[in-house]
Amino acid sequence: MTDPSTDPSSYVRVREKSARDVSYPPAPEPLPVPVYDNHCHLEIEDGEGLALADHLERAAAVGVVGVVQAGGDIESSRWSAWAAASHPRVLAAVAIHPNEAPAYAERGMLDEAIAVIDELAAQPRVRAIGETGLDFFRTGEEGLPAQYESFEAHIALAKKHDIAMQIHDRDAHDAVLDTLERVGAPERTVFHCFSGDADMARIAADRGYWLSFAGNVTFKNAQNLRDALAVTPRERILVETDAPFLTPTPLRGRPNAPYLVPVTVRFMAAELGMPIDELCAQLAANTLEVYGSFTS
Repeated sequence: MTDPSTDPSSYVRVREKSARDVSYPPAPEPLPVPVYDNHCHLEIEDGEGLALADHLERAAAVGVVGVVQAGGDIESSRWSAWAAASHPRVLAAVAIHPNEAPAYAERGMLDEAIAVIDELAAQPRVRAIGETGLDFFRTGEEGLPAQYESFEAHIALAKKHDIAMQIHDRDAHDAVLDTLERVGAPERTVFHCFSGDADMARIAADRGYWLSFAGNVTFKNAQNLRDALAVTPRERILVETDAPFLTPTPLRGRPNAPYLVPVTVRFMAAELGMPIDELCAQLAANTLEVYGSFTS
């Protein structure tokens, strides 16, 4: 068996399939102006188990010309950095996910893990620290000190390497905002899969953060996300899949992938009352402002 620590390309995670439909949906109508998937996890094998190159080709065919591949532990961060170094349509984000931080801390390995992220962040096509942040949903009180320690260390790494930061925030809105204010946010801070409401969106935008909307903005019970989208300045909006998760309506339950970004973008354009080409151009410009060029 190949060792992922020496050959990151060999790393793969398999998502539990259970009884759901694991076939990929048909490709949507291509977008009129190319955009980018701001956050995905293509190391996770789902559905048909597409290779990275196949994901990228399917995406490009519908106008999604690049992806930001995000890590959440040492192995997936190494894979993300490898993917970005190997494919011109991929940039990488690397980090220890907030739900992984307590496990590393329990083994006395959190400092070591953050040191690996520091090393990976120096690579030229690693353009973000992420996903990092706070998660009060899956982690209990005993794990919160490690989450805070890890989050603040990741903030420092984003500043050190002058790259963006992608935040994971689940049931921790006030704590995340307070930490960013107390420690000082990196210049380019993104709320990945924004999950707050309109009031939080206003605060985040006023502070110069970007809000990235995923397929769950289309969910029937997600009016808070649509309200947040409505009040977010256009120059602060990003779009993502969080693939293979959060497949947009009406495709919920089936595997998500970057080629499904157009479903979410068209929904967002309708919500905002914007021409689809105008929104696509804005999303693309915003992505490049945060992460830089995919071709350099």
